[in-house]
Parts: sequence; structure tokens; C-alpha cells
Amino acid sequence: MLLVYTHKITPRLTYTFKHICKRILGIEVSFTSKVEDFIAHNSLKMSYAKQPLSNELFVRSNDLLFEQGLSDLDIHVQKWGNTKGFFATGERSDLPFDIFAASFYLLSRYEEYLPHVNDAYGRFMAKDSLAYNNKFLNQPVVDIWAYKLRDVLKKRFPDFVFPERSYQVKPVIDVPSAYYFRKKGLLRTIGGIFGDLGRLKLKQVYQRFSVLMGFKRDPYDTFKWIITKQKQYDFKFIVLFLIGDYSTYDKNVSTNKKEFVSLIKSVADYCDVGIKASYFSLDDISILKKEKQKMESIVNTDLKAVRHSFSKLNLPISYRNLIELEINQDFTMGYVNVLGFRAGTCTPFQFYDLDYEVQTPLQINPYHCMDFGLLKYQSKLDKTEHLQKLINQVKAVDGTFTPIFHNYSFSDLDRWKGFRSLFNMILQSAE
Repeated sequence: MLLVYTHKITPRLTYTFKHICKRILGIEVSFTSKVEDFIAHNSLKMSYAKQPLSNELFVRSNDLLFEQGLSDLDIHVQKWGNTKGFFATGERSDLPFDIFAASFYLLSRYEEYLPHVNDAYGRFMAKDSLAYNNKFLNQPVVDIWAYKLRDVLKKRFPDFVFPERSYQVKPVIDVPSAYYFRKKGLLRTIGGIFGDLGRLKLKQVYQRFSVLMGFKRDPYDTFKWIITKQKQYDFKFIVLFLIGDYSTYDKNVSTNKKEFVSLIKSVADYCDVGIKASYFSLDDISILKKEKQKMESIVNTDLKAVRHSFSKLNLPISYRNLIELEINQDFTMGYVNVLGFRAGTCTPFQFYDLDYEVQTPLQINPYHCMDFGLLKYQSKLDKTEHLQKLINQVKAVDGTFTPIFHNYSFSDLDRWKGFRSLFNMILQSAE
């Protein structure tokens, strides 16, 4: 066990140390403000304060973990070996940067509470983030810093055996629309046919009739392929179905259609199933509650996982709603069109509510790659190269790689050609 001496034990401090020490490094951590307890401890120990006690392992603390609320932080990002760091500590510290304060800044999404301009969907944009502007968005810096701490601890305590963790893959399949042509109802189908004719999409008209007449499989119905893939691996895919009401933003099949309900049940036999929360449920907990209850009645089990439509988050309200409804897994933390590490980590972490200054039961599973983020790379070679770089970054720190694909990514339609092989590449990286 690692004992940390500090002048003041705060919720921010315990939250951050537990993520770095326990979740990433796999070592228990406890805290003391009593010098005699610290001296008596005969295993891993370090001090986190403004001044060292004597010649112990020491990291000079920034004020961030001892504050409450938000303040205007002056952040200077600097190069640190093959990565970046901020909140410099000075000469006497055993680490050149306060990795704990820096990690808290990224994990708590501190910058998303500060004034910023949202995009058309009301989302925080990658280009406004500290990581993007200082070119470390492509690295899981929190995990890299944790491993740097481990290296320092190993030198000071060579007899201590550190546990090892292993690289994992946690694939998420988002289902905003289970079918392209089928089960859409008479009015939507007629509207679709006339829309295709008006735009002279004759090939699509032919394809629509072929599917509706039962001669061809619906292009979005890739679930047989998904289940076949799931059977080949021990780790579970997480499949998130949109079951909210039809709206401007959400256009899935109604759960009144027995075949759609049957599809969800059949997928749930092999994969973990959750909901893709509808666009309007983001601001209305009663809608979210209705969708949760609907899914629970279909799969006959408590709902575990949620992802918000369009990866939209209103911090902290979105996450407080999940907590109130006792949903404990979220898969919304990431950027739709940019690959990388929005929260700076590839290790699932607890949501810290900055307004209430408390760690919550909600586990955030940050995603690092969405299929839309790969579309900007023109060739299959470019897509493969950028995806492999991302996987290598996660593998280097034995983290969890979480990609998000959609059921239609596997359709081989137009821009989605070759995405099955990209998904296979991710699965094979865990072998």
C-alpha cells in the first residue's frame, strides 16, 4: 500500500490519487496528515505538499486539489520526454510536474465548465481543448504520467512488486437505426420513395423495393455478422439501441414493432445491451427514465450502459440524471470527428461533480475512436495507419481501447466500405 502524506486531505485529492494509483497502477493508497504515521509506515510512501518533510519521495503540490469551485488557471504545457506535462513543480520535486493536479484537470473535465463556444449540436469541441491546442490529444497522458510515477516508485522501493494490468478492448456498437428501409411505417416509406425519385436516386429505389419485397437483406441489418463476431471473442461487445420516440434527431424503428423487440432480445443473448439515449432525453430526465424502463422491460434486467445521441453532454446535468436513475456506465466521453483522448485517459474512471465536490458512482468509459472520426482519412491505408497508432498508444500503457462503431458501419455502403476490416483489426489487437 502507498501512504501519501499531505497537509490537507480533500475529495479532489483522494479521487485523483485513487484513479492513478488504484485504477491504473493497481496499488492501494491511503492518506495521512500525521508525520508520525508517515514515518512509521514501512512500505511505499510519498509526500504531496509544498515542502518535503525530509528526504522522502516528494511531489510538490499545485493548489488545484486543495481548492473548491472553479478558478482562472494559468496553464503552461511543456515537453516531458516523449509526452507533455503541465503544472511544473520545481527542482526539489521527484517529478517535474504535478501529475495529480494535471490529471484532475483532465478527468474532471474542468475546461468544459469554463466559458466556451459549443457547436451546432451544443457540444464541446475538440479544438477548444487544452489537449488539442497543445498537441497531446493523441496520447493517454494520465496513464503515461502514472507509469512515470511507477518508475520513480520502483527506484525508491526496488523490492516492491507492482501488479501488472493487460491491454483490453471494449467495443461499442451504436444503433441509431436498426434498418435502412424496413419497419419504417407506410408514410415514412412512401416519403422515402418519392424523396429518392425526386433526387433521381434510381438505384436506391430499386434497392428499397428489393429489401421490402424480401429479395435482399436490409443494408443496416448487420446484426447476424455482429453476433458471429461476438461468438469468436470472450470479451463482450456493448450494443446500444435507440428506442426513444421518433423526432427530428432520432429516427429509429418503433418498439411497437415486434420484430425490432425480437432483434434487441436476440442481440442481448450474446452481447451486453444498453440504450442510446435520445436527443431530447438529454435535458429531460422523465424521457430518459421512460427509455430506461422500456429497455429494462425488453431485456428483463437492470439497465447498465447509456450513450447520449450525437455524443452530446451538458456537464454536470447529463451525468447527474444518469446517477439519479441509477445508471452506472456511460459511453459518451469522446469526440465524434477527432480521434484521441478527451479526458486524457484510456482507463474507465468515476465522474467527479465539480459543483458538489464529490466523486459519484457513475463510471465514465471514454471512447477514443468513432467510425466518423476515421472518415476524414481518404484511403483505407490512412485509416488503418491512424487507427493502429491509437491502438499502440493504449497498448503502451496496458489500457482499455474503446471504439464506437455503428451497425451501418458494417453495411459496406458507399463511405463505409472497408469498415468491417477496421473493426476486425481492433478485435484482433486483443488476441
